[in-house]
Amino acid sequence: MIDSPYWNPKNETMPREELKRLQLFKLKRLIEWAYERVPFHRRRFDAAGFQPDQLKSLDDLRRIPTMTRDDWVTAQTEKPLWGDLIATEPRNAIRYHLTSGSTGRQPLRALDSTKDWEWISEMWSYGSWGFGVRPDDVVYFAFGYGSFIGFWGAHYACEKIGALVVPGGAQTTERRIEQILELGVTTVYSTPTYALRLWQEAVEMGIDLAKSKVERVIVSGEPAGSIPAMKRQLEHGWGAKCGDTAGMTEIGTIFTFECSEQPGGTHIIEDHMYEEVMNPASGEPAPYGELGERVVTSFGRGFIPLIRYRSGDIVMRVPHNTCKCGRTSDIYDGGIRGRWDDMKLIRGTNVYPRAVESIIREYDSIDEFQIYVWRDENNIRDEITVRIELKPDQQAEWEEVRERLGKDLAAAHEGLRFNLELMPQGSLPRYELKAKRLVDARPQAGGLQG
Repeated sequence: MIDSPYWNPKNETMPREELKRLQLFKLKRLIEWAYERVPFHRRRFDAAGFQPDQLKSLDDLRRIPTMTRDDWVTAQTEKPLWGDLIATEPRNAIRYHLTSGSTGRQPLRALDSTKDWEWISEMWSYGSWGFGVRPDDVVYFAFGYGSFIGFWGAHYACEKIGALVVPGGAQTTERRIEQILELGVTTVYSTPTYALRLWQEAVEMGIDLAKSKVERVIVSGEPAGSIPAMKRQLEHGWGAKCGDTAGMTEIGTIFTFECSEQPGGTHIIEDHMYEEVMNPASGEPAPYGELGERVVTSFGRGFIPLIRYRSGDIVMRVPHNTCKCGRTSDIYDGGIRGRWDDMKLIRGTNVYPRAVESIIREYDSIDEFQIYVWRDENNIRDEITVRIELKPDQQAEWEEVRERLGKDLAAAHEGLRFNLELMPQGSLPRYELKAKRLVDARPQAGGLQG
């Protein structure tokens, strides 16, 4: 198997018609399990007039209403701690995790069984092996190992593969860099933002990471992982290939990964997920090549079954043969392109943080940034400011950067004027996990939105 590019050769190269039959078989089993064991889903199915025996085709799944994060939070609020979403008693769980942030509301709480964790690590094995991780690798996790599920599954996947795993844990960035060098690390897992920070810190330490033994940097947790300019920066700084993955706490693991061919997108793990792309306004399916919202049904997490969950992720699905790797699973072109609920309307123009970041990352002189949305002193006109930190040796380039960047941002946003503000070095936040570079300080009902 070590010579195969696939973790699961049979399933990853399965003909599409056979794959659809497998999905339907797993869907039927999941729907029956959820109806029998999970009050939350039984209530939803009954309200829609749906019975498990009515699932005759993949299209029949659309007879079930979608569920949302608010549905999950409401269920757990009304019946703490777990709501009525779990399929068995809490005493049967072996792990507890929760989301990394809740924007003012309680986080989502998740329980998993031994079987769930076997599946979670298996999904990460697809992605890790697919990007080249092998038993002789030394793998470093630049990750805090808290209750946020993050890279826990990847850790166990690399152990399953047989690689030597090094948990970074609660250490300084400087100490992590030292460990990467002294242990001869070949693969690093991190968020895109923190991988960039590790490189920047190494430069300040006088260390050239491109001369280290690191061959690949595997990122997750932010849409930035598929931004071409960000990947170019990371691959240049680390002297290594940079691969993107995407997961979510709600399913406990990744659902898509970039293979070693790097086709400009990420493969959906379709033998373990049923992914729909939906027009978020009409609720109708979005065809290949059209932006839409991910709606996911997960086959593997039995403790908390996830059925037709609206993720909020912006994606564009394209056929599997877009990539030459031989996998028959479809691809999300450009990975996760952002979130529909991150979109900000500024004077009639839609602004997406990922689109702004994709432009900013084209400027090698920029060290860090923040998007600040506010309202003028008369509380009438919405404004958007991009706060910029330049690299220490690039301060003299500010006037040129301001002029060019202002034009680039306006050109990509229907002529919208972006204010640009130079910030003192080190004044903007740095992140280890998911970066939160958007601050919306406009008056909102119930307070400020951040």
